[in-house]
Amino acid sequence: MDGTLDYYDENSEEYSERTLGADVSELRDRFLSLVPGGGRILDLGCGSGRDTAFFLGAGYEVVAVDGSAGMCRIASRNTGIPVRRILFSQLDYVEEFDGVWACSSLLHVPSSELPSTISLVRRSLKPGGVIHTSFRLGDFEGDRDGRHYTDLNPDRLSYLFGCAGFEVIDTWESLEKGREMRWCNGLFRKRPNDVFSGFRSSGYHHYIVEATS
Repeated sequence: MDGTLDYYDENSEEYSERTLGADVSELRDRFLSLVPGGGRILDLGCGSGRDTAFFLGAGYEVVAVDGSAGMCRIASRNTGIPVRRILFSQLDYVEEFDGVWACSSLLHVPSSELPSTISLVRRSLKPGGVIHTSFRLGDFEGDRDGRHYTDLNPDRLSYLFGCAGFEVIDTWESLEKGREMRWCNGLFRKRPNDVFSGFRSSGYHHYIVEATS
C-alpha cells in the first residue's frame, strides 16, 4: 500500500479537484435508505471529503478517515471537521456505526488482505449496520497509474462479504459517465454475531485462484 499512499500524498490537490464534483448521488441514496436518520457513518477512505460533507449536511454524524496525510488535510479543509489518518489494517472501532461508506477505497487493498480488512469493517458496525463499497469491475490485480488495484465482479464481492458475516442486500454493475469505466457495487448488512463463524481461508483462496485463472 505504500506506493498507493505516496500517490495520494503527492497528488492530493489534483485528485481532490478531479473528484470533488463527481456525481455519486444514486449510490449515496441507496446507502442512506438503509441508514437511520441522524445515524453515525464511517467514511472509510474519505478522499477529498466530498461524501462526508454531504452526509454532514444531511444531518448524519460522520467519522472520516483516510490513510493519506495529504488527503486527510484536504478533507478536513473541505468538511470543517478533523479527519483521522489511519490505515485499513488499523481500524479499531467496535460496533460504533450504523453505516460504513467505502466508495472506491477498499479497491486498493490487496486480495490477500481483503478478508482481514472486511472483518475489521464488520467489527466497526453495529448489529444490522450496512456498508456500501465499490470496486472496478474485472479480475485484474496489480499496479495501475501508480496505485494498487484489486478488481472484483459481483460474485467475488458477494462471496467475500458473505464469508465475513454479511447479508448480501444487493450487488450491481454500473458505468461511470464521462470515463466509460465499469464498476462493481455492493450493499451488505452485518449479520448477528451468533451466525458468523469467520472466513474459511482455504475456501477463499481456492475461490480467488479459480476466479482469476
